[in-house]
Amino acid sequence: MIASEPALRVIMRRLREIMAEPGDGQSRLDKIVHHVAGVMVADVCSIYLKRQDGSLELFATEGLKATAVHQTRMNRGEGLVGRAAELNITINEPDAPKHPSFSYRPETGEELYHSLLAVPIQRSGDVLGVLVVQNRTLKEYSDEDVEVLQATAMVVAENLMSGAVAGSEPEFEISKSMSAVIKGDAISEGIALGHVVLHEPRIVVTKLMAEDPVAELGRLEAGMLELRASLDELLSHENLANDGEHRDVLEAYRMFAHDRGWERRLHEAVQSGLTADAAVERVQNTTRTRMLRTGDSFWRERQRDLDDLSDRLMRILSGRKSKDNHEDMPPDTILFARNMGPAELLDYDQSKLRGLVVEDGSGQSHVAIVAKALGIAAVGGAVGAIERVNAGDAVIVDGVSGAVHLRPSSDMVSAYTDKVRFRARRQRQYEKLRDLPAVTKDNQRISLNINAGLLVDMPHLAESGADGVGLFRTELHFMLSHTFPRLERQIAAYSSVLKEANGKPVVFRALDIGGDKVLPYLRQLKEENPAIGWRAIRMSLDRPALFRMQVRAFMRAAAGQELHLMVPMVSAAGEMDQIRALIQKERTRLRKAGLQGPKKLRLGAMLEVPSVLFELDQLLQKVDFISVGSNDLLQFLFAADRTNAHVANRYDSLSIAPLRALKTLVKACKKYNVPVTVCGEMAGRPIEAMVLIGLGFRSISMAPASIGPVKSMILDLDSRRIAALLNELMRDNTGSIRNKIERFAKSEGIDL
Repeated sequence: MIASEPALRVIMRRLREIMAEPGDGQSRLDKIVHHVAGVMVADVCSIYLKRQDGSLELFATEGLKATAVHQTRMNRGEGLVGRAAELNITINEPDAPKHPSFSYRPETGEELYHSLLAVPIQRSGDVLGVLVVQNRTLKEYSDEDVEVLQATAMVVAENLMSGAVAGSEPEFEISKSMSAVIKGDAISEGIALGHVVLHEPRIVVTKLMAEDPVAELGRLEAGMLELRASLDELLSHENLANDGEHRDVLEAYRMFAHDRGWERRLHEAVQSGLTADAAVERVQNTTRTRMLRTGDSFWRERQRDLDDLSDRLMRILSGRKSKDNHEDMPPDTILFARNMGPAELLDYDQSKLRGLVVEDGSGQSHVAIVAKALGIAAVGGAVGAIERVNAGDAVIVDGVSGAVHLRPSSDMVSAYTDKVRFRARRQRQYEKLRDLPAVTKDNQRISLNINAGLLVDMPHLAESGADGVGLFRTELHFMLSHTFPRLERQIAAYSSVLKEANGKPVVFRALDIGGDKVLPYLRQLKEENPAIGWRAIRMSLDRPALFRMQVRAFMRAAAGQELHLMVPMVSAAGEMDQIRALIQKERTRLRKAGLQGPKKLRLGAMLEVPSVLFELDQLLQKVDFISVGSNDLLQFLFAADRTNAHVANRYDSLSIAPLRALKTLVKACKKYNVPVTVCGEMAGRPIEAMVLIGLGFRSISMAPASIGPVKSMILDLDSRRIAALLNELMRDNTGSIRNKIERFAKSEGIDL
């Protein structure tokens, strides 16, 4: 360990030599952490640099996982590193994981290390980052250790300001003054033009130990009461008063705030000697650690809810209200956030909020569900967005393509303004087509149906002019419940759906859970490949009581009506015999109980697994209809995970292989006189829908918003001409035929 003054000069001289060596800024930072780790006999040395939004990014490390560099980011004030930066203090902890402010990041591998020394990297009073050393052993670092690290931080700060290393202010400011495009995922459809507002929800706890534990307990209880009251107020929002998926999400969120386990852990933390604020942070960090270690998508979403609730409670305890910083919102606010809970979004003035960009968020996240309910254009997965914007920057959010245009040119603004006007005109045109039947030029009637999953979706049936519901995803009702829905609750839900359908057919899909759809109250196996594991029909056959209860609810709800029931993930024809046997038991049970059942039950299979394409002669004699789940079928055909960005775009749905498979299915269904439909995403895009019609499909199901564009295409289409073209292309081509189909549409005057 360096302790003497001459030795300190030696390390300073070596650091200056590193700064003078050729190479880029990143290589200099890498050399610094390597050198410091060696000199201080530390297992870890890391440099975190501060971004414009106040967050910290891991820029270099010796000892932590190399893959965490530039991937690990700490929100403002988060964890011990964030605390050192926010309060501009040195932190010397013998056992860091036990500190209430410790924030566990699984991607770094830092759970192996106990002692931590963190010093701010500062220049002229401004904190630029944090320099950290860690060791596996439990120990408090000496004054000499602190002096060495502080001196090193001074040299790093000097060179940061000069632009000699990566992440410097001059380099950063240039990147934040130019136009740029960030590609994310569209999570709420729409287009918004406006100006950036940065979302900064965290409160940094400055006082950790309680002087009066009884008083702190009183503060905590008062804060909890105020938190719950504020959530009740949020749920009364006029745009959210109606039932729907967003309502279920917020009700579950409110239930979390009333969770007795969470409240008990907060009380225990205060009783251990912490202030109310520090207790909230401690419980937040320990619970986050436990949730992140599960690796489960459901618990990751629960962790976001907990972070949101904890931040709200800390704001209440600190005397800051959620809306204190929202008064000066521009009238065209585009909100940028690292991540965000659903209630945080509702804190903003909805009359001024136009769009949302989140770095961590998907179309299934809770904030996305609420954004859709509010009609806000939103993009998720916009990695690096916050570091590239300033508050007040002009921005365009394209909630259709998933693009975020930062500081767009006047030409780009003009183009998007025209696009907004065009979308409005197109929507008015589609509304005029609502009551027209979808009939091709050669008089082929195409049945257009919607996909749904909750009661709130059902009004779209009439609004879109669809012929029925081709896919009702019953698992959403289960996923948004904290306990398994009992029989009477299921009956009421399915009865309401049928009532809202007003006589139009509804195809209920039996419970499709497993894979990425996890029920919190149902024990799930740990699987390496859950998408092709214990899910859907496989779980139903192994746990027949679950399936039979749902069938019982379907039959009771459809009393006196026709019931359409579809079984997902069928991979062998013989599975349908087992399913029919279970259904027959419920029919017998219903009859013995003297209860009325459906006047007719039509049982279908969902074709998602390629193996059944080679058992069609057997399968089609056991079902009343077939529904193609194109999403899963395509990913299984190409062995490419559609959620993996590295491989999802490596295949095209308009390739010869899947089109031949679908053509084989259409021919077999025609032979056995079995109706067939397509209900995956493929059916909702006009160009793919046109190809499906050319293959012989006469029934397709899609998102309600796709009905208008697809119907418009159908009215301009001659199905015989596209069928003839496909026969020719499928005979002579390989790979994708998308370009050839697009040329055909253009020559036929079909607007796609």
